[in-house]
Amino acid sequence: MASIIVLLAFLALVCSHAIASDPSPLQDFCVADKTSHVFVNGLVCKNPKDVKTDDFFVSGLDKPGDTANKLGSNVTLVNVEKIAGLNTLGISLARIDFAPYGLNPPHFHPRATEILTVLEGSLYVGFVTSNPDNRLFAKVINKGDVFVFPQGLIHFQFNYGTKNAVAIAALSSQNPGVITIANAVFGSKPPISRDVLAKAFQADKKTIDWLQAQFWMDNNN
Repeated sequence: MASIIVLLAFLALVCSHAIASDPSPLQDFCVADKTSHVFVNGLVCKNPKDVKTDDFFVSGLDKPGDTANKLGSNVTLVNVEKIAGLNTLGISLARIDFAPYGLNPPHFHPRATEILTVLEGSLYVGFVTSNPDNRLFAKVINKGDVFVFPQGLIHFQFNYGTKNAVAIAALSSQNPGVITIANAVFGSKPPISRDVLAKAFQADKKTIDWLQAQFWMDNNN
């Protein structure tokens, strides 16, 4: 009987860690101590006596991001690096600005589901499921519409219109992370072997060399 109880307790512990995405709070808050050099899963808590109101505050999301770039988009992320009070709370926020025909290119968040709503304009959005189906779920969404991108799946947002567009996204992690597919594949440091990429994309090595040169330069600006 004792061994069964121990086994059940162990399984409960394992399941709790498997289900949890971000560290769960064990107190009212755990404001990040950004001066600490201790490495933990998340960030070390500041002494509650030293916590201030501004640890839970940031301003500036009313200001448009600069979309004067090759993609015509800008993501302003509000995560635990911007608001220390987000530590252990499992949530963050982003404002995404789009110039006409601006694109937030195919990417994924390794640690978060994303829910997005359009504030201005219209967007063509979508995500692709994992192998082997690689099924595309895509839709044009307008002001006031909401769309969800499941955790870890490649997704994108594109402003197909002639006016600027703005969206707000919430993510289920204090630090969702982002991996932009093209940047990661063609702009890695050091570069992935062109033999590997040429075979993977069924392209000639000259094309791979050109793509790596473009993205490697962009990633090192």
